[in-house]
Amino acid sequence: MKLLHVVGARPNFPKLAPVHRAGYEAGLVQVVVHTGQHYDDGLSNGFFRDLGIAPPDVNLAVGSETHAVQTARIMERIEPVLLDKRPDWVVVYGDVNSTMAAAIVASKLGIRVAHVEAGLRSFDRTMPEEINRIVTDRLADLLLTPSRDADSQLRAEGEPDEEIEFVGNVMIDSLFYALPAARATGFREKMGVNGSAVVVTLHRPSNVDDPERMSVLANVLSEIALERQVVFPAHPRTRRRLEEAGLEMGRVRMLEPIGYLEMLDLVEHAFAVVTDSGGLQEETTVLGIPCLTVRPNTERPITITEGTNRLVPHPADLLTALRQVSRPSMAPRPEGWDGHAGERVIAALVGRS
Repeated sequence: MKLLHVVGARPNFPKLAPVHRAGYEAGLVQVVVHTGQHYDDGLSNGFFRDLGIAPPDVNLAVGSETHAVQTARIMERIEPVLLDKRPDWVVVYGDVNSTMAAAIVASKLGIRVAHVEAGLRSFDRTMPEEINRIVTDRLADLLLTPSRDADSQLRAEGEPDEEIEFVGNVMIDSLFYALPAARATGFREKMGVNGSAVVVTLHRPSNVDDPERMSVLANVLSEIALERQVVFPAHPRTRRRLEEAGLEMGRVRMLEPIGYLEMLDLVEHAFAVVTDSGGLQEETTVLGIPCLTVRPNTERPITITEGTNRLVPHPADLLTALRQVSRPSMAPRPEGWDGHAGERVIAALVGRS
């Protein structure tokens, strides 16, 4: 059986890694297509090294553009690859433009599509990712879900039971796999960061492309930095927006994008994380680190009901929210977040061959 995996942006790579390893152990033929949505080393190539994946077989090098242009480029460039490779399954991950674009092209070519991380919804269609999720799930032949609420959501949308399979959270497989290597980096110690630090990541357009909101975020993070260390590995677009607006970050320690292992070492020893990232909501849950998500909604509600996550819709409330957080005595472990989700993904694909 031949699998063709499609990834394109930083959140996809930790999802691919455990599935690819399990596919290798099962003796499957696998092709990895990197669409090139993220193309600098910190956002892309470093992940393949850190997670023990061979370099991609194909790189479409679409680069950064508007959603429409980027999606069109991916569709145009992936079609000849699919026609050449003719896989039994196209496996897509998460909710980036590559996910939706590959699902559309594969479906039109009559190639079966499996969606890893299916069924997640924020119910906010102003988020481009929400559109990608909905379209991908409508087209996919196999919906591989990370949590039971995702199963229920897909059924409510009319998806048949035989196309839905709960496999658990592949992101957590990668976290468990990478933790020893992350600790061995000594990155946190090199940075002089102790357990009282706040780690920040912000990249969503709803936060960083709104000058007024970005100004409030910069001010409140500067206030937090008067009380605690604040470390902010900044997405390139986030840094550009800060510079364009002439915003000062005070004592906030701004970093260039860092590798997966270095980020994991920072997060595991943080006092709290401030983010708008979906993956960090999950990772902090399993690590038992308080997470403040600067959004009015989340497509991962299990991180709130069973985890350490709390939504902070208004950035001005971050300092108050941070003063109220505390670490749980035991890190939560939702069902299927056990380090074996990748194996269950492969078993589901092989079972339908």
